[in-house]
Amino acid sequence: MASKDKKYELSAPAGDFPMLVAAVNAGADAVYFGLKEFNMRANAKNFSLSDLKEIKKICKSSGKNVKMYLTLNSIIYGNELGKVERILKKVKEYVDAVICWDFAVIELCRKHKIPFFISTQASVSNPAAAEFYKKLGARRIVLARELNLKQIKEIVKSVGIEVECFAHGAMCVSISGRCFMSQFAFRKSANRGECLQNCRRTYTIIDEEGNELKLENSRVLSAKDLCTLPFLEKLKKAGITSFKIEGRNRDARYVDTVVRVYRKALDRKLTRKEVEDSMKELEKVYNRGFSRGFYFGVPTADDFSNVENSAASERKHFIGKVTHYYPKVGVATIRLVSKLKTGDEIIIIGKTTGIEKCRVERIEINKNPVEAAIKGQEVGIKMPNRVRKNDEVYVIKKN
Repeated sequence: MASKDKKYELSAPAGDFPMLVAAVNAGADAVYFGLKEFNMRANAKNFSLSDLKEIKKICKSSGKNVKMYLTLNSIIYGNELGKVERILKKVKEYVDAVICWDFAVIELCRKHKIPFFISTQASVSNPAAAEFYKKLGARRIVLARELNLKQIKEIVKSVGIEVECFAHGAMCVSISGRCFMSQFAFRKSANRGECLQNCRRTYTIIDEEGNELKLENSRVLSAKDLCTLPFLEKLKKAGITSFKIEGRNRDARYVDTVVRVYRKALDRKLTRKEVEDSMKELEKVYNRGFSRGFYFGVPTADDFSNVENSAASERKHFIGKVTHYYPKVGVATIRLVSKLKTGDEIIIIGKTTGIEKCRVERIEINKNPVEAAIKGQEVGIKMPNRVRKNDEVYVIKKN
């Protein structure tokens, strides 16, 4: 059973710099990210090798010690091994571990003495497999997503290795991305991180004679998102070391909200009211409805989504960019491309800023107060914290 004062690691996704800064500021213990190649989220913005110094600076800023995990977990072909080795040599001084599963990448990590974790792509589902990777030198295993709590406890108890499990975010109908649908339809392989998620679309079944079958839920391949918050205390007692949030294709607002919710829940047991309030916060950002995943058994028909994109209760609407920030008075000027009025809730997202939120109490144009402003106008608003030129500004709207 978990100790009351045990510190659980919260690992957050970073698909770009605003997400990275948001994760660090929201309380993540670790961030996982990919470079432009060889990771399972090729469609995310990702980072370049030249960004590593800046990533490390952000992760170690203000006395923080946020760990950096590099994902190198896609299928690797023979003609790419030289490039993979060159990448590993360059990242060694920056990253705390590499997340991988291809045996060639594992061997290169061993060769260059780089700590490595076994990706969920390896589908480690039993103690024997976990023991095998432990003997190879793996520091941690990101377990298969189709395991229940009893199976997770058995691996932790039998093998004695750190395990990481997904706590929140999108789930693939093929569990851990081992799917060829996108490859067959568009020559974009999920196993190379290029999935176009055509499984999320609406489908109709038609027989060879042209008869059409109407389905109660036409999104028969689109799984709901995983959400473990209501039963997180049970996961704590399973011996899990790190709780992982999925979402490198999301945005800084998603990361900020989800990390803050799970940070609070991992640090102490929430009351029923706090769980209910936190669920409402999670519902505000991108989701396809929520599921318990496999933690208590195989998902049912209720675990498939009714929406193609997002069921979030709120959305962000782009209204302009910051043109200047005056630190002495804490005022930002914004060039509008859409309407803004007093009382609006806004968020500002930027590479260095991460994410800042506030409710607009006062709008000024040329130092004169106004109730609302329109496209083309430059306005001044008070901000609680610093923002920067060219940061993007959004109004939060109810769906």
